[in-house]
Amino acid sequence: MPVASINGNGQGHLPQLPIIDISKSDRDTQAKLIDAAATYGFVYIKSTGLEFSREIMDQIFDLVCSVLSFPYFYHQLMSVVITWILQVAAQALNFGEFSDGKAQQQMPKSLASHEANLSRFTDLCHGLCIKLLKLFALGLNIHADDGGEDWFSSRHDPSKGPSGCTLRLLYVRFPDRAMFSVSSAMTNKAQYPALQKTSSDYDATVDIRAGAHSDYGSLTLLFQRPFQPGLEILTTQSTWAPVAVSPPGTEDDAFPPILVNVADLLSFWTNGLLKSTVHRVVFPEGGGEDRYSIAYFCHPVDETKLVPVPSEMVRTRVPAVDEAGGGGGKGAITAKEHLNNRLAATFGWGKQNAPTRDWGLE
Repeated sequence: MPVASINGNGQGHLPQLPIIDISKSDRDTQAKLIDAAATYGFVYIKSTGLEFSREIMDQIFDLVCSVLSFPYFYHQLMSVVITWILQVAAQALNFGEFSDGKAQQQMPKSLASHEANLSRFTDLCHGLCIKLLKLFALGLNIHADDGGEDWFSSRHDPSKGPSGCTLRLLYVRFPDRAMFSVSSAMTNKAQYPALQKTSSDYDATVDIRAGAHSDYGSLTLLFQRPFQPGLEILTTQSTWAPVAVSPPGTEDDAFPPILVNVADLLSFWTNGLLKSTVHRVVFPEGGGEDRYSIAYFCHPVDETKLVPVPSEMVRTRVPAVDEAGGGGGKGAITAKEHLNNRLAATFGWGKQNAPTRDWGLE
């Protein structure tokens, strides 16, 4: 396999992540998806053959800019999260589930005209996750009598109840390069501002946009813009390796491939067979373009029991001591309980205020 390029932030080598075309659901596609998820925890899904189009992607990224340009008090009405991670001020706009095209949270009148587009994009994201979950079930050889290809997807059916599924639009400001203020929060675009390497105190190994973390749910979809790198994943050698936005072979596609990663719950559910890989976002050394990103965090229905996956591949898996394995092996907790446990481990949830959604700042 070709080797991904290494910038000043990366310290390790990562064979190029697989790029999979899921327009065909054959055994080869299923096997490749399982292998990528078990080896890296990350995989590119080729943008061709999906319901997403260049027009839809341009529209949603334009919306990212316009929405996060609204005054801060509007953001508060829609669960804006502002925190400091390392030296980064992160502002994220979260949308929970939509029902019949309507947001299940207060939507300011100024955003009413965007509600249908946001709902449609969320539906497309969830639809892609359902397709991937079906492929995972087939790749794990779950017998039809046990649920077959619908084993995972049926547990992510929004008609069965609420879940932690979240659409996140993200903006991050680096406070050492420009002072964060209420006025700047009101006027700046939804993006990672470019870092100009003009300060002698710049250190690519320290100046981090989003600190090391794993995601909490089943799957995460990450949408990026061309020529806006920054994502790195932790390799098995405990070094950081950059992940290209448009890897070789996708440069001429209508838009970059969708980067998919396995999250903690699906890793737990599959006894650690599918990896939930730690990742982070850094400033490329020497500056670079501003970085826009959109993430969709897919979760099962809250009351889903994390019973053992009926797959020999999962049953015979012996997880390493540091892997969150054993779906059902430690008692069939619910998806919501699993999320609360992860929040407790990360934030001391229950002892202090903490986010109730994924904290992945992709």
